[in-house]
Amino acid sequence: MPLHQGHQTPDERPASVNPFYGETNPVSGMVEAPPKHRLPDGPLPPTTALQLVHDELMLDGNSRLNLATFVTTWMEPQAGILMAECRDKNMIDKDEYPRTAELERRCVAMLADLWNAPDPSAAVGCSTTGSSEACMLAGMALKRRWAQRNADRYPGARPNLVMGVNVQVCWDKFCNFWEVEARQVPMEGDRFHLDPEAAAELCDENTIGVVGILGSTFDGSYEPIQELCAALDRLQERTGLDIPVHVDGASGAMVAPFIDEDLVWDFRLPRVSSINTSGHKYGLVYPGVGWALWRTAAELPEELVFRVNYLGGDMPTFALNFSRPGAQVVAQYYTFLRLGREGYRAVQQTTRDVARSIAERVDCLGDFRLITRGDELPVFAFTTAPEVKAFDVFDVSRRMRERGWLLPAYTFPENREDLSVLRVVCRNGFTSDLADLFIEDLTRLLPELRRQPHPMTDKGAATAFHH
Repeated sequence: MPLHQGHQTPDERPASVNPFYGETNPVSGMVEAPPKHRLPDGPLPPTTALQLVHDELMLDGNSRLNLATFVTTWMEPQAGILMAECRDKNMIDKDEYPRTAELERRCVAMLADLWNAPDPSAAVGCSTTGSSEACMLAGMALKRRWAQRNADRYPGARPNLVMGVNVQVCWDKFCNFWEVEARQVPMEGDRFHLDPEAAAELCDENTIGVVGILGSTFDGSYEPIQELCAALDRLQERTGLDIPVHVDGASGAMVAPFIDEDLVWDFRLPRVSSINTSGHKYGLVYPGVGWALWRTAAELPEELVFRVNYLGGDMPTFALNFSRPGAQVVAQYYTFLRLGREGYRAVQQTTRDVARSIAERVDCLGDFRLITRGDELPVFAFTTAPEVKAFDVFDVSRRMRERGWLLPAYTFPENREDLSVLRVVCRNGFTSDLADLFIEDLTRLLPELRRQPHPMTDKGAATAFHH
């Protein structure tokens, strides 16, 4: 979550209240408006409080038009009913809510089977608040297993984690919080993610693992997990170093199993120790739920698992958080039950078809150059064509926002900071009709952009890169 600070100069002006918000007498609602930055002295009628908050939120962006986020922005009403029924259930209290706990267990079993665990019954896993927590847990397991193998040298030796520079920011956080050296493979030329041989070269006796991304947030491309494992196999043959792989499948682990069935990236590869995904991304559930799975119980050190009984019953837990609602886990089970493999395949294929169609139409406009085409994740990135000098991607993002579209513009990391792109994330609910509207609005803007004398948007004020 963003880190907020209190107002340096408190705004003492009260919030304005429409006279009609009074319960019975329009004048009564104007007697005393609530303050903005301190608790009111007394209560408000519920209808008034509702309307005040509702009005504050009116200027938020339309989530369905948010092409920056990977997070699910639409679910069926039936899922909403189940979530409402379960929002007061504390997920951690498995003794009090045994059926919710059972649905979580079934989801883990389904994912173990989906990701081809050698023995799905031996795989272990848990729900999390999202992929960020799941990645933290996976990283902790990698570090603790490395420390156990190197007990004679640790804590003197400093552990490291190898990954591409394109990883989601949660991996930078993990390395910072848990004092692990981040060794990042840079981008080079038209390669925008990890190179297997370069990753292997960064490994040494202090490497706790290598992270492979199944679906880079920068451009939607899959990293070559099978080739990465093969490079680490060769490294082991040469040096004896046995480096495990964690697959960050925040998005791709809920796409590839259904529409890229021949792609080998999961527990079929013996070197893959753990996998995470975001149920609230292409798992098709509202935020926030993620999942972390380990090949076997041996991959997850028992000392990291806490057992508590003060809520009643013995409850093993592995989490950074404690209390959280069971609603999202129940919604995940509902979606698994509702769609099945064929339903997921239809949804993800439709989403990819929409992404590829938009990418082709953007390419045909002539003002842009595609970086990716939406043929892996339903995501594509594009930049302005070399001959375009009147505007840049930040101008496009700013002007599309005027039409309601949240279209992120951002610069690639070190070694390719010269490349600034726009990215379109297609999700379930982003229909071909919405795609038509997007292309129409983009096309309508181009004549004005072409008439500009030069790019007009300050990059520092441009839309941020949202994972």
